Amino acid sequence: MGQSVFLGMSGGVDSSVSALLLQRAGYDVSGVNLRLFHNEDLGESQEKACCSLADAEDARAVAAKFGIPFYVFDFSQVFRDTVIADFISEYEAGRTPNPCAVCNRAVKFGALLQRALTLHGQFLSTGHYARVERDEDTGRWLLKRGVDHSKDQSYFLYMLTQDQLSHALFPLGGLHKTEVREIAEQNGLINAKKRDSQDICFAPDGDYAAFIERTVGHPSPDGDFVDESGRVLGRHKGFVRYTRGQHKGLGLSIEPPLYVLDKDPTAGTICLGPDAALWTRTLTAKMMNWISVPAPIGPIRVTAKTRYSQRESSAVAESLEGGGLRLTFDEPQRAVTPGQAVVLYDGERVVGGGTIVK
Repeated sequence: MGQSVFLGMSGGVDSSVSALLLQRAGYDVSGVNLRLFHNEDLGESQEKACCSLADAEDARAVAAKFGIPFYVFDFSQVFRDTVIADFISEYEAGRTPNPCAVCNRAVKFGALLQRALTLHGQFLSTGHYARVERDEDTGRWLLKRGVDHSKDQSYFLYMLTQDQLSHALFPLGGLHKTEVREIAEQNGLINAKKRDSQDICFAPDGDYAAFIERTVGHPSPDGDFVDESGRVLGRHKGFVRYTRGQHKGLGLSIEPPLYVLDKDPTAGTICLGPDAALWTRTLTAKMMNWISVPAPIGPIRVTAKTRYSQRESSAVAESLEGGGLRLTFDEPQRAVTPGQAVVLYDGERVVGGGTIVK
Protein backbone atom coordinates (compact mmCIF):
# COMPACT_ATOMS: atom_id res chain seq x y z
CA MET A 1 0.00 0.00 0.00
CA GLY A 2 1.30 3.46 -0.96
CA GLN A 3 1.33 6.67 0.99
CA SER A 4 -2.10 7.95 1.97
CA VAL A 5 -3.44 11.08 0.28
CA PHE A 6 -6.79 12.82 0.65
CA LEU A 7 -7.85 14.52 -2.58
CA GLY A 8 -10.31 17.40 -2.72
CA MET A 9 -12.80 16.45 -5.44
CA SER A 10 -15.11 19.17 -6.72
CA GLY A 11 -16.71 17.18 -9.52
CA GLY A 12 -14.66 19.00 -12.15
CA VAL A 13 -12.17 17.61 -14.64
CA ASP A 14 -9.07 18.84 -12.80
CA SER A 15 -9.62 17.02 -9.52
CA SER A 16 -10.88 13.94 -11.37
CA VAL A 17 -7.71 13.66 -13.46
CA SER A 18 -5.72 14.31 -10.28
CA ALA A 19 -7.30 11.18 -8.78
CA LEU A 20 -6.18 9.12 -11.77
CA LEU A 21 -2.64 10.50 -11.72
CA LEU A 22 -2.25 9.93 -7.98
CA GLN A 23 -3.43 6.35 -8.35
CA ARG A 24 -0.99 5.75 -11.18
CA ALA A 25 1.80 7.17 -9.02
CA GLY A 26 1.06 4.54 -6.37
CA TYR A 27 -0.70 6.62 -3.74
CA ASP A 28 -3.54 5.29 -1.60
CA VAL A 29 -6.17 7.86 -2.60
CA SER A 30 -9.34 8.91 -0.77
CA GLY A 31 -11.67 11.44 -2.38
CA VAL A 32 -13.24 14.26 -0.37
CA ASN A 33 -16.00 16.61 -1.45
CA LEU A 34 -16.41 19.69 0.71
CA ARG A 35 -19.80 21.15 1.47
CA LEU A 36 -18.85 24.77 1.99
CA PHE A 37 -22.31 26.30 2.03
CA HIS A 38 -25.93 25.32 1.72
CA ASN A 39 -27.25 26.12 -1.72
CA GLU A 40 -30.42 27.64 -0.35
CA ASP A 41 -28.16 30.39 1.01
CA LEU A 42 -27.27 31.41 -2.55
CA GLY A 43 -30.71 32.67 -3.57
CA GLU A 44 -31.52 32.63 -7.28
CA SER A 45 -27.88 31.96 -8.25
CA GLN A 46 -27.69 28.50 -6.68
CA GLU A 47 -28.17 26.64 -9.97
CA LYS A 48 -24.94 28.21 -11.28
CA ALA A 49 -22.90 27.44 -8.21
CA CYS A 50 -19.96 25.12 -8.12
CA CYS A 51 -19.84 22.77 -5.13
CA SER A 52 -23.51 21.98 -5.82
CA LEU A 53 -25.17 18.64 -5.15
CA ALA A 54 -24.80 17.79 -8.85
CA ASP A 55 -21.06 18.47 -8.64
CA ALA A 56 -20.81 16.27 -5.55
CA GLU A 57 -22.51 13.45 -7.44
CA ASP A 58 -20.08 13.87 -10.34
CA ALA A 59 -17.20 13.58 -7.87
CA ARG A 60 -18.77 10.51 -6.28
CA ALA A 61 -19.18 8.87 -9.70
CA VAL A 62 -15.51 9.46 -10.57
CA ALA A 63 -14.41 8.06 -7.20
CA ALA A 64 -16.55 4.97 -7.82
CA LYS A 65 -15.02 4.56 -11.30
CA PHE A 66 -11.53 4.49 -9.77
CA GLY A 67 -12.58 2.39 -6.80
CA ILE A 68 -11.45 4.90 -4.18
CA PRO A 69 -13.20 5.77 -0.89
CA PHE A 70 -15.31 8.93 -1.08
CA TYR A 71 -16.33 11.24 1.74
CA VAL A 72 -18.40 14.40 2.03
CA PHE A 73 -17.27 16.75 4.79
CA ASP A 74 -19.56 19.58 5.87
CA PHE A 75 -17.20 22.50 6.45
CA SER A 76 -19.88 25.12 5.96
CA GLN A 77 -19.45 26.52 9.48
CA VAL A 78 -15.69 27.01 9.21
CA PHE A 79 -16.22 28.44 5.71
CA ARG A 80 -18.71 30.98 7.10
CA ASP A 81 -16.49 31.83 10.05
CA THR A 82 -13.37 32.39 7.94
CA VAL A 83 -13.93 33.03 4.24
CA ILE A 84 -17.41 34.55 4.31
CA ALA A 85 -16.83 36.61 7.46
CA ASP A 86 -13.58 38.01 6.05
CA PHE A 87 -15.19 38.70 2.66
CA ILE A 88 -18.03 40.73 4.17
CA SER A 89 -15.96 42.63 6.72
CA GLU A 90 -13.39 43.57 4.09
CA TYR A 91 -15.99 44.90 1.66
CA GLU A 92 -17.74 46.81 4.44
CA ALA A 93 -14.36 48.34 5.39
CA GLY A 94 -13.91 49.62 1.84
CA ARG A 95 -11.44 46.97 0.69
CA THR A 96 -11.66 44.29 -2.02
CA PRO A 97 -10.78 40.86 -0.59
CA ASN A 98 -9.39 37.70 -2.16
CA PRO A 99 -11.59 34.88 -0.79
CA CYS A 100 -9.93 32.06 -2.76
CA ALA A 101 -6.57 32.69 -1.09
CA VAL A 102 -8.24 32.77 2.33
CA CYS A 103 -10.09 29.53 1.57
CA ASN A 104 -6.90 27.74 0.53
CA ARG A 105 -5.17 28.76 3.76
CA ALA A 106 -8.00 28.37 6.27
CA VAL A 107 -10.27 25.69 4.80
CA LYS A 108 -8.55 23.42 2.28
CA PHE A 109 -5.02 23.46 3.69
CA GLY A 110 -6.27 24.41 7.13
CA ALA A 111 -9.33 22.52 8.35
CA LEU A 112 -9.29 19.83 5.65
CA LEU A 113 -5.57 19.14 6.00
CA GLN A 114 -5.99 18.76 9.76
CA ARG A 115 -8.90 16.35 9.19
CA ALA A 116 -6.78 14.36 6.72
CA LEU A 117 -3.89 14.12 9.18
CA THR A 118 -6.27 13.05 11.93
CA LEU A 119 -7.46 10.26 9.65
CA HIS A 120 -3.83 9.15 9.20
CA GLY A 121 -3.43 10.75 5.80
CA GLN A 122 0.06 11.91 4.86
CA PHE A 123 -0.83 14.36 2.10
CA LEU A 124 -3.61 16.62 0.91
CA SER A 125 -4.00 17.03 -2.84
CA THR A 126 -6.01 19.43 -5.00
CA GLY A 127 -6.38 20.08 -8.71
CA HIS A 128 -4.54 23.41 -8.60
CA TYR A 129 -2.14 24.22 -11.43
CA ALA A 130 0.95 24.75 -9.29
CA ARG A 131 4.01 22.81 -8.15
CA VAL A 132 5.66 22.08 -4.81
CA GLU A 133 9.33 21.18 -4.49
CA ARG A 134 11.86 21.04 -1.67
CA ASP A 135 15.01 23.13 -1.95
CA GLU A 136 17.71 20.73 -0.86
CA ASP A 137 20.18 23.57 -0.24
CA THR A 138 17.98 25.57 2.13
CA GLY A 139 15.55 22.89 3.30
CA ARG A 140 12.61 25.17 2.46
CA TRP A 141 9.50 24.01 0.64
CA LEU A 142 8.99 25.93 -2.59
CA LEU A 143 5.76 26.90 -4.31
CA LYS A 144 6.24 27.20 -8.06
CA ARG A 145 4.06 28.21 -10.97
CA GLY A 146 2.17 25.60 -12.93
CA VAL A 147 3.83 24.74 -16.24
CA ASP A 148 0.71 26.02 -17.99
CA HIS A 149 1.14 29.72 -17.22
CA SER A 150 -2.30 30.50 -18.64
CA LYS A 151 -3.83 28.36 -15.87
CA ASP A 152 -1.20 28.91 -13.15
CA GLN A 153 -2.89 29.21 -9.74
CA SER A 154 0.14 29.83 -7.52
CA TYR A 155 -1.25 33.35 -6.93
CA PHE A 156 -4.11 31.87 -4.89
CA LEU A 157 -1.77 29.64 -2.86
CA TYR A 158 0.67 32.27 -1.62
CA MET A 159 -0.64 32.04 1.97
CA LEU A 160 0.41 28.40 2.44
CA THR A 161 2.93 27.86 5.21
CA GLN A 162 6.01 25.66 5.11
CA ASP A 163 4.14 22.97 7.06
CA GLN A 164 1.14 23.11 4.72
CA LEU A 165 3.35 22.92 1.65
CA SER A 166 5.15 19.90 3.08
CA HIS A 167 1.83 18.00 2.97
CA ALA A 168 0.63 19.36 -0.41
CA LEU A 169 0.46 17.47 -3.71
CA PHE A 170 -0.50 19.17 -6.98
CA PRO A 171 -0.59 16.45 -9.68
CA LEU A 172 -1.51 18.87 -12.48
CA GLY A 173 1.38 21.28 -11.95
CA GLY A 174 3.43 19.81 -14.78
CA LEU A 175 0.56 19.60 -17.29
CA HIS A 176 -1.26 21.93 -19.63
CA LYS A 177 -5.04 22.15 -19.45
CA THR A 178 -5.39 20.63 -22.92
CA GLU A 179 -3.43 17.60 -21.72
CA VAL A 180 -5.68 17.24 -18.69
CA ARG A 181 -8.80 17.19 -20.85
CA GLU A 182 -7.18 14.67 -23.20
CA ILE A 183 -6.40 12.37 -20.27
CA ALA A 184 -10.00 12.71 -19.08
CA GLU A 185 -11.40 11.80 -22.49
CA GLN A 186 -9.01 8.89 -22.98
CA ASN A 187 -10.16 7.45 -19.67
CA GLY A 188 -13.87 8.00 -20.18
CA LEU A 189 -14.43 10.54 -17.42
CA ILE A 190 -17.93 11.97 -17.39
CA ASN A 191 -16.66 15.51 -16.86
CA ALA A 192 -13.99 15.55 -19.57
CA LYS A 193 -15.69 18.48 -21.30
CA LYS A 194 -17.24 20.10 -18.23
CA ARG A 195 -16.68 23.85 -18.24
CA ASP A 196 -14.39 25.43 -15.66
CA SER A 197 -15.94 27.51 -12.90
CA GLN A 198 -14.88 31.14 -13.34
CA ASP A 199 -16.49 32.96 -10.45
CA ILE A 200 -16.28 32.93 -6.68
CA CYS A 201 -18.16 29.81 -5.59
CA PHE A 202 -20.61 31.54 -3.24
CA ALA A 203 -21.43 34.31 -5.75
CA PRO A 204 -21.52 32.42 -9.08
CA ASP A 205 -23.44 35.20 -10.82
CA GLY A 206 -20.74 37.71 -9.90
CA ASP A 207 -23.13 39.84 -7.86
CA TYR A 208 -21.05 40.14 -4.68
CA ALA A 209 -23.13 43.01 -3.33
CA ALA A 210 -26.36 41.01 -3.51
CA PHE A 211 -24.67 38.13 -1.69
CA ILE A 212 -23.44 40.43 1.07
CA GLU A 213 -26.81 42.12 1.44
CA ARG A 214 -28.61 38.78 1.58
CA THR A 215 -26.17 37.43 4.16
CA VAL A 216 -26.18 40.45 6.49
CA GLY A 217 -29.93 40.92 6.08
CA HIS A 218 -30.02 44.55 4.96
CA PRO A 219 -29.07 46.69 1.95
CA SER A 220 -25.64 48.24 1.78
CA PRO A 221 -25.99 51.93 2.78
CA ASP A 222 -26.01 54.47 -0.01
CA GLY A 223 -24.08 57.71 0.17
CA ASP A 224 -22.30 60.40 -1.79
CA PHE A 225 -19.95 60.25 -4.71
CA VAL A 226 -17.35 62.94 -4.10
CA ASP A 227 -14.39 64.27 -6.07
CA GLU A 228 -10.85 64.59 -4.75
CA SER A 229 -11.66 67.95 -3.17
CA GLY A 230 -14.72 66.56 -1.37
CA ARG A 231 -17.31 68.13 -3.68
CA VAL A 232 -20.47 66.03 -3.97
CA LEU A 233 -21.01 64.64 -7.47
CA GLY A 234 -24.08 62.49 -6.87
CA ARG A 235 -25.38 59.51 -4.91
CA HIS A 236 -24.12 55.94 -5.04
CA LYS A 237 -26.36 52.88 -4.68
CA GLY A 238 -24.57 50.98 -1.92
CA PHE A 239 -21.08 51.20 -0.43
CA VAL A 240 -20.08 47.59 -1.17
CA ARG A 241 -21.05 47.84 -4.84
CA TYR A 242 -17.88 49.62 -5.95
CA THR A 243 -14.17 48.86 -6.08
CA ARG A 244 -11.07 50.86 -6.92
CA GLY A 245 -10.62 51.43 -10.65
CA GLN A 246 -14.29 50.85 -11.47
CA HIS A 247 -15.90 53.02 -14.14
CA LYS A 248 -18.96 51.11 -15.31
CA GLY A 249 -22.13 51.30 -13.28
CA LEU A 250 -21.49 54.65 -11.63
CA GLY A 251 -24.61 56.18 -13.17
CA LEU A 252 -22.98 59.59 -13.67
CA SER A 253 -22.85 61.45 -16.97
CA ILE A 254 -19.67 63.42 -16.40
CA GLU A 255 -16.83 64.08 -18.84
CA PRO A 256 -14.01 63.26 -18.83
CA PRO A 257 -14.79 59.77 -17.46
CA LEU A 258 -14.46 59.22 -13.71
CA TYR A 259 -13.20 56.16 -11.83
CA VAL A 260 -13.40 54.96 -8.24
CA LEU A 261 -10.24 56.16 -6.45
CA ASP A 262 -10.99 55.54 -2.78
CA LYS A 263 -13.74 54.56 -0.34
CA ASP A 264 -14.39 56.02 3.12
CA PRO A 265 -16.30 53.52 5.28
CA THR A 266 -16.83 56.05 8.10
CA ALA A 267 -18.46 58.69 5.91
CA GLY A 268 -19.88 56.16 3.46
CA THR A 269 -18.49 58.19 0.56
CA ILE A 270 -16.83 57.01 -2.63
CA CYS A 271 -14.18 59.25 -4.13
CA LEU A 272 -14.06 59.55 -7.91
CA GLY A 273 -11.39 61.00 -10.15
CA PRO A 274 -9.52 60.70 -13.45
CA ASP A 275 -7.74 57.58 -14.66
CA ALA A 276 -4.39 59.30 -14.14
CA ALA A 277 -4.98 59.27 -10.37
CA LEU A 278 -5.14 55.44 -10.37
CA TRP A 279 -1.48 54.93 -11.30
CA THR A 280 1.23 54.37 -8.70
CA ARG A 281 4.73 52.91 -8.44
CA THR A 282 4.60 52.00 -4.74
CA LEU A 283 2.45 49.96 -2.41
CA THR A 284 2.57 48.65 1.13
CA ALA A 285 1.27 45.27 2.22
CA LYS A 286 0.69 43.46 5.52
CA MET A 287 0.44 39.84 6.69
CA MET A 288 3.35 38.77 4.49
CA ASN A 289 3.94 35.06 4.03
CA TRP A 290 7.47 34.36 2.81
CA ILE A 291 7.94 31.04 1.02
CA SER A 292 11.17 30.68 -0.94
CA VAL A 293 13.10 32.82 1.54
CA PRO A 294 12.76 33.92 5.16
CA ALA A 295 11.81 37.58 5.48
CA PRO A 296 14.56 39.36 3.51
CA ILE A 297 16.97 41.54 5.45
CA GLY A 298 17.56 44.01 2.63
CA PRO A 299 15.90 44.99 -0.67
CA ILE A 300 15.43 42.18 -3.20
CA ARG A 301 14.54 42.24 -6.89
CA VAL A 302 11.33 40.42 -7.76
CA THR A 303 8.49 40.43 -10.22
CA ALA A 304 5.06 40.99 -8.72
CA LYS A 305 1.40 41.17 -9.58
CA THR A 306 -1.47 42.76 -7.70
CA ARG A 307 -4.28 40.74 -9.23
CA TYR A 308 -4.54 37.24 -10.63
CA SER A 309 -5.36 38.22 -14.20
CA GLN A 310 -2.38 40.50 -14.82
CA ARG A 311 1.19 39.82 -15.90
CA GLU A 312 3.73 40.49 -13.19
CA SER A 313 6.01 43.52 -13.33
CA SER A 314 9.56 44.12 -12.08
CA ALA A 315 9.89 45.65 -8.63
CA VAL A 316 12.05 45.99 -5.51
CA ALA A 317 10.70 44.47 -2.29
CA GLU A 318 11.68 45.61 1.20
CA SER A 319 10.52 44.15 4.51
CA LEU A 320 8.94 46.51 7.04
CA GLU A 321 8.79 46.16 10.80
CA GLY A 322 5.80 44.14 11.98
CA GLY A 323 5.83 41.78 9.02
CA GLY A 324 4.90 44.30 6.35
CA LEU A 325 6.24 45.02 2.87
CA ARG A 326 7.09 48.04 0.76
CA LEU A 327 7.12 47.34 -2.96
CA THR A 328 8.44 49.78 -5.57
CA PHE A 329 7.67 48.96 -9.19
CA ASP A 330 9.92 49.93 -12.07
CA GLU A 331 6.85 51.13 -13.99
CA PRO A 332 3.57 52.61 -12.66
CA GLN A 333 0.75 50.15 -11.96
CA ARG A 334 -2.95 50.85 -12.41
CA ALA A 335 -5.62 50.51 -9.73
CA VAL A 336 -3.60 48.82 -7.00
CA THR A 337 -6.44 47.87 -4.67
CA PRO A 338 -6.41 47.57 -0.86
CA GLY A 339 -7.49 44.10 0.26
CA GLN A 340 -6.20 42.33 -2.82
CA ALA A 341 -3.14 40.07 -2.77
CA VAL A 342 0.27 41.09 -4.01
CA VAL A 343 2.35 38.03 -4.91
CA LEU A 344 6.10 38.14 -5.54
CA TYR A 345 7.99 35.86 -7.92
CA ASP A 346 11.57 34.96 -8.72
CA GLY A 347 11.30 33.22 -12.05
CA GLU A 348 9.15 30.15 -11.47
CA ARG A 349 9.29 30.43 -7.68
CA VAL A 350 6.81 32.23 -5.47
CA VAL A 351 8.91 34.37 -3.13
CA GLY A 352 5.92 35.28 -0.97
CA GLY A 353 2.85 37.46 -0.81
CA GLY A 354 0.66 39.61 1.35
CA THR A 355 -2.46 41.77 1.54
CA ILE A 356 -2.28 45.24 -0.01
CA VAL A 357 -2.88 48.06 2.47
CA LYS A 358 -2.36 51.03 0.17
